[in-house]
Amino acid sequence: MRLVFIGSSRFGLRCLELALQLPNIRVVGAVTAPQKFAISYRPEGVTNVLHADVRSLCDAKGIPCETLERSMREEALYDAVRGWQPDAFLVVGWYHMIPRNWRALAPAYGLHASLLPDYSGGAPLVWAMINGETRTGISLFQMDDGVDSGPILGQAEEPILDGDTIKTLYSRIEERGLELLKVALPKLAAGAAEFKTQDESKRRVFPQRSPEDGLIDWTHDAKSIDRFIRAQTRPYPGAYTTLSGENLIVWEVSRSSESLGYPAGTVVRKGDGYWVCCGDGAVSLRSLQFRDRDVEGPQLMNLFGAGSQKLGD
Repeated sequence: MRLVFIGSSRFGLRCLELALQLPNIRVVGAVTAPQKFAISYRPEGVTNVLHADVRSLCDAKGIPCETLERSMREEALYDAVRGWQPDAFLVVGWYHMIPRNWRALAPAYGLHASLLPDYSGGAPLVWAMINGETRTGISLFQMDDGVDSGPILGQAEEPILDGDTIKTLYSRIEERGLELLKVALPKLAAGAAEFKTQDESKRRVFPQRSPEDGLIDWTHDAKSIDRFIRAQTRPYPGAYTTLSGENLIVWEVSRSSESLGYPAGTVVRKGDGYWVCCGDGAVSLRSLQFRDRDVEGPQLMNLFGAGSQKLGD
């Protein structure tokens, strides 16, 4: 099977490396993108925080590689891909819809980090954590004109643990995805793959997220705020609040159901730590970033002193 890889993320790079090792698969080309690029829902540009250097691997392996400059509708890009005579596309870590004329050349198969049809759309793992889901997964499916709506080749479930961050959850999801590809790609090459139609009645589509969506609402309960922070911590841009009108990124907290009796958003010094009062309960500040500097442990005293500051004003 002549396979063309499309992707620009670290996970995508791992999938490409796997495809190069599988029997009866020949990677004949790759399409990647720069770390920052324009897209329809954000014309000023998106930064891919999970970006990987796909081109260097392709150069080392002698694989032709094209870089997306503006749009997947560029004629020169399409002509180059058509010249590779693909039997299939593998799409992983890609922000753009695959145009219909590309899918007329060959079917496109993508990995989506949810149990489709649920959590279609953008940032599925972040949304699942924020919403308090206890399970998620990854789906390998054939792309069509819809949003993650094509027939499914395989799925793997993964629990969301109480202490998960987006990094720990994503690392396990990657492993499940690689396991799916090990089984599914050889079946595709042999013409033995089986597909399952998605149940549209169970579809929920979630929007893409931007760094601005990470603003913390301290009137929410401590448990929800803790999830919100863990869902957007490193390597993502982070949940944030404001201190004296400047952004304060909150990388890590611990939560308590105890009420400290102050308005939501108030910083309270308690023992050797600093707590922020929430709509219900409180969170202890563990790791922050202020004015591009990491702040944790004893350094918190330099920010908050005796406490009583109000965050988010």
